Amino acid sequence: MGRKILFAVIGTGAAAMIVAAVVMARRAPERIAATGAAAKNVRDYQTEHYAIRVDSVVSGLSHPWSLAFLPDGDILITERAGNLRRVHNGELLRRPIAGVPRVHSTDQEGFLDIALHPQFPQNHLLYFTYSKEGAGGTTIALGRGRLDGDTLADVKDVFVADNWSTQNGNIGSRIVFLADGTLLMTTGDRHLQKPAQDQSRHWGKVLRLTDNGLVPPDNPFISDSRFRPEIFSTGHRNPQGLAVHPMTGAIYETEHGPQGGDELNLILPGRNYGWPAITYGKNYDDTIITDERVRDGMEQPLKYWVPSIAPSGLMVYTGDRFPKWKDNLFLGAMAGREVGTQLYRVDLSTTPPHIEGMLKPLLQRFRDVRQGPDGLLYLLTDSGNDRLLRIAPAEPSGRGDR
Repeated sequence: MGRKILFAVIGTGAAAMIVAAVVMARRAPERIAATGAAAKNVRDYQTEHYAIRVDSVVSGLSHPWSLAFLPDGDILITERAGNLRRVHNGELLRRPIAGVPRVHSTDQEGFLDIALHPQFPQNHLLYFTYSKEGAGGTTIALGRGRLDGDTLADVKDVFVADNWSTQNGNIGSRIVFLADGTLLMTTGDRHLQKPAQDQSRHWGKVLRLTDNGLVPPDNPFISDSRFRPEIFSTGHRNPQGLAVHPMTGAIYETEHGPQGGDELNLILPGRNYGWPAITYGKNYDDTIITDERVRDGMEQPLKYWVPSIAPSGLMVYTGDRFPKWKDNLFLGAMAGREVGTQLYRVDLSTTPPHIEGMLKPLLQRFRDVRQGPDGLLYLLTDSGNDRLLRIAPAEPSGRGDR
């Protein structure tokens, strides 16, 4: 079943989600961590709509995966090896925040996404996903802790996915809170493909949970015994980008295909996104996964990429600093080829979507991209000796590398 509407109101808890989203957007904090005494490694670039200035907020990171902005202006950053770092007044504090649980860290697994609870100013709860070790290998777990100064206290797993495997990688995982207080969590297929269509398992799914890790009573498959009740959507390979439009409630997801077939999807409750029954990619040894690209009852992507770009973090721009970018999606690309190592802007107001690549001269793998409370864009690189970068409008006198 194809989609004809790009921006959709999500059926599950739609009214509450939209109203709460508007309230949360209006209450967004405006403070952000200072850059320090002077901007570092400043370069100017020309995009289709704007001259932009890219500067380094902090350096010295090691394979960061995600970031979150605190109400006091500080920034939290996860590092894949299991460190939670804090940026305070434009400086990366040397000592990581204590209390992070033991993680299984490889080139594709470790300490991954983070998100603040919607009532974080009151409860100081921080949610995170990580690779958890066990007798069956590793799986993806959703953890929660209370941020108390430089310590993560009262840490516990609120949900552990049935995603156990000794295979490295394809584990996901992104999390995002919806406006009704539930959260979405992505899981990967662990390179085994077929479990993404096994509805009795959590492999290759988008899950919807309460903030205590329980099943919301209005989940789409709650009454179907063939499905795990946490499942929100199915048929995904390795989802590494997830974002919710704060005004419309539309949910967007990016996922890695195999060799080719990376996807940008509009996620709707109860839908099947096809992997591996349909795909625009093939195996890494060039063998065919399937000849089918379309099948009844399975969703088509808003956009797919051949060759692969290796999409990572995803965001919807809703700020005022770049008015022509409003409602556009931004996603990082990590593939080591011409189409990778850049930031992509996706304008969904056209059919097909208009795609702009930018920052290619930096030759960086971009792991995550977020909008800051100041309306600027913040990027995490993942290329070794990594940095937190910031995109701002270029100063009128700046010339730089245009």
